[in-house]
Amino acid sequence: MISTLDFSTNPRASILIIYTGGTLGMDYNEHGALVPCDFERIVARVPVLKELNINLSVTSFSPPIDSSNVNSKHWVQIGRLIEENYEKFDGFIVLHGTDTMAYSASALSFMLQGLNKPVIFTGAQLPIALPRSDGRENFVTALEIAADKREGVPIISEVCVFFNHLLLRGNRSKKVESRHFDAFESENYPVLAEAGIVIDYNFTALKAYKAANTLRFFPELSNDIVVLKLFPGINEKTVAHILSVPNLRGLVMESYGSGNVPHQPWFLNLLESAVNKGVVVLNVSQCNGGNVIQGKYESSSALNKLGVISGRDLTTEAATTKMMHAFGSYNSIDEIRDCLIHSISGEMN
Repeated sequence: MISTLDFSTNPRASILIIYTGGTLGMDYNEHGALVPCDFERIVARVPVLKELNINLSVTSFSPPIDSSNVNSKHWVQIGRLIEENYEKFDGFIVLHGTDTMAYSASALSFMLQGLNKPVIFTGAQLPIALPRSDGRENFVTALEIAADKREGVPIISEVCVFFNHLLLRGNRSKKVESRHFDAFESENYPVLAEAGIVIDYNFTALKAYKAANTLRFFPELSNDIVVLKLFPGINEKTVAHILSVPNLRGLVMESYGSGNVPHQPWFLNLLESAVNKGVVVLNVSQCNGGNVIQGKYESSSALNKLGVISGRDLTTEAATTKMMHAFGSYNSIDEIRDCLIHSISGEMN
């Protein structure tokens, strides 16, 4: 159900808010404990919403969820809401917990192709009920950005994360902080906008608005994948066990530095065996910045020969959700590999 809050008779924009839960939407219950609250309580905590000259409509997950419980079904639910209401609104705000926000924003960037409107994820490190909550500014500024236009068209036409004054491309974002307000960063792609006294847009980094775009929703996702994070001393038994998971279709391998892996024969033999069985292996770096360059060093030179795909500068969050999208949307290995190699929505250089 969608509830409408018509704050203006001549609004500059109409925005749909999808409230999933998370820290932002917590308030005190009758026992003094912080618990997820209804969206009406959030509005009461942010009275300035009525002064933005933006008409808001709201739909909420019932009950609100902790972002650590988010799964692919929730991504489909968010994507479907946007698809079904795409022509009715100028933009969309997703209020979401921070722990998996980068995963959700990445997933939606692959599921919602041909976007010509803003889809902005935001949340908070402190609940909206607390005096020092960062949730108010994050929420209000995200709404301002979603409503902004230039020459009659939206400035933002992609999936983003807005947090602590910074607008980031969603599939380039990563949560890096749990104690401070600067929770997200985008090491491999420039900041899209910075909010100070004015909102300063980095127009050269923004996805260009294309009038001919038509929204295409890709709801099918496959979770028959696994993430393998390498560490010094990882043993053959562990890797063999991971690669023998029933119905395994894809492996996101977090390697060292610029794509380096152990050069022991047992490790390379296990990868080769997995690839020969049809498992798609995508190599991403454990480093927040930089990218995978297979063959730069001897320890990664064998990966190209084995058929391991270089994830270049993909984040783990983007690599994981892109692989889920690829397996859900395509059938042949060639189509899946082609999907992973090429950029869909600005997730890789």
